[in-house]
Amino acid sequence: MPLSEHEQRLLEQMERALHAEDPKFASALQGDKLRRRLRRRVALSVIGVLAGGAMIGYGIVARRVALDAAGGAVVVACAWLAWIVWRRVPAPGQIVPAFKLRPRRSARAGSFGQRMELRWQRRRERDGF
Repeated sequence: MPLSEHEQRLLEQMERALHAEDPKFASALQGDKLRRRLRRRVALSVIGVLAGGAMIGYGIVARRVALDAAGGAVVVACAWLAWIVWRRVPAPGQIVPAFKLRPRRSARAGSFGQRMELRWQRRRERDGF
């Protein structure tokens, strides 16, 4: 179940306080592992771009249009993935809230009606009704 806005704010305040008290400990808890994982994904995407470029080159030499098209698709997809992942890499010492690290909601998160009911409840809590 996702955190409410109030809980998210409290969590962010606690993380900021922890970072202010002991920044070395806070960065050890959150940033290094995430940064390493995201950089590994970027490196794999760059390898994919190079492999797609090799496919294009071989397709040109072998005169295979399908291989050129597939290589182009691989290059575009891997370059897009590298760009998206690179934007998510936090700077050293940057606070990354734990709730933002969780994967997005899947289809199993409930039906449309359940999600609307949950939104309605949050709105009522926020507005004080």
